[in-house]
Amino acid sequence: MTQRRKISRPHVAAAFGLWLGLALGGGAAAEPVTEFTLPNGLRVLVKPDHRAPVATAQIWYKVGSSYESGGYTGLSHVLEHMMFKGTTQLGPGQFSRIIASQGGRENAFTGLDYTAYFQQLAADRLPISFRLEADRMQNLLLRPEDFKKEVEVVKEERRLRTENNPRAKTQEMLMATAYVANGYQHPVIGWMGDLDSLRVTDLRPWYQQFYAPNNATLVVVGDVKPQQVRALAERYYGPLKPRRVPEVKPRPEPRQQGERRVQVKAPAQLPYLLVGYHVPNLRRDGPNEEAYALEVLAGVLAQGKSARLEQDLVRKSQVASSVEAGYDLVSRDPGLFYLGGTPAQGKRPADLLAALDAQIQTLQETPVGEAELEKVKTQLAAQEVYGLDSGFYQAMRLGTYETVGLDWRMVDQYVPGIRAVTPAQVQAVARKYLVPANRTVAELEPLPIDPNTPPAEGDLKHAH
Repeated sequence: MTQRRKISRPHVAAAFGLWLGLALGGGAAAEPVTEFTLPNGLRVLVKPDHRAPVATAQIWYKVGSSYESGGYTGLSHVLEHMMFKGTTQLGPGQFSRIIASQGGRENAFTGLDYTAYFQQLAADRLPISFRLEADRMQNLLLRPEDFKKEVEVVKEERRLRTENNPRAKTQEMLMATAYVANGYQHPVIGWMGDLDSLRVTDLRPWYQQFYAPNNATLVVVGDVKPQQVRALAERYYGPLKPRRVPEVKPRPEPRQQGERRVQVKAPAQLPYLLVGYHVPNLRRDGPNEEAYALEVLAGVLAQGKSARLEQDLVRKSQVASSVEAGYDLVSRDPGLFYLGGTPAQGKRPADLLAALDAQIQTLQETPVGEAELEKVKTQLAAQEVYGLDSGFYQAMRLGTYETVGLDWRMVDQYVPGIRAVTPAQVQAVARKYLVPANRTVAELEPLPIDPNTPPAEGDLKHAH
């Protein structure tokens, strides 16, 4: 679950429209994206950015926890860990040591829809990244002794991040309750029972099926030239053989026809409420007006300290000590629109839910004012443009869009899509989707805390 990010410089709103036009209207110095596909099926996206002599290289695989089935949850995440444990050419941990010796940094993350690996280093060190990443795409050893240790690391990670984190556990149970058919019901890290029974022999076919050049996208952003990247890709990735990637059948979630509730009782300091509504996401073939309207709706509710939930529920009525709203419009399958928060002292989750319902009713009955809507759209657009200062963020956007089945060119449609949202569209999606029959309500009921084992704090992250 993702909270609305805050804009660090809201005072730019008045002049932002002119600057945004310059930044995105073709007059900027940024070079366009170059795309090509190697004969073995590897997709490559290159975006030159010459502001610093560095480069970000990311390799994205179309496999994540939503691809998994019951009994095998956590496969993608455990395999991500094992990708650092050695190949026929490198010993355990040697990949990371080589990148560090070149002054670079590297890591990986697993999500619902993808697994990705990245390196950030000096642009002239890009061949090292390509050589190492291409090696482990097809030469991973998957030694049983390494697996035995690493799966225990993942299980401990689950204990710390989920089992002993009451908010994260509540979020996990919300997903497991909101979805009955789609793979989004599976936690990225896996259920503990599945991790207990997982074997290295389960990982081998997963690796052989999905870690193939024809199931991957390579994204490079930085101080590079497209023709040079192409030559490097052909040299290091070109010799890799494509594999037969299994057909991934769609798993559409049936329409929800009544409110669902789940209660989590766990040692915690405070109660917590989280509500998830089924909503559409961006689609390659559109129409996408609803997705952009939902993005703006989340902004109206929780984009910064002046947003409605903060002002009305935290500052005025004081029914909550913290509030949140979230929506991710970029995903392989339709996701959830989240509302929630922590009730204020003396208040119950039921009080907070009633206050959230009142906010929704207001949105459904009264269109958002033009001035408020313009402010939110400006903040969202500014947030997107500020992100372009980061080569890593640029690569993340391209890789995510491409891997979940969208066209990477749709990245450039985000700001125009946001700017085109009208008050009537925001009102329409609130009326259509934010209704009790379409939601799942998760409530954390605090139990006494053992002083010897205090719970962790923070949210569950869908990445390693």
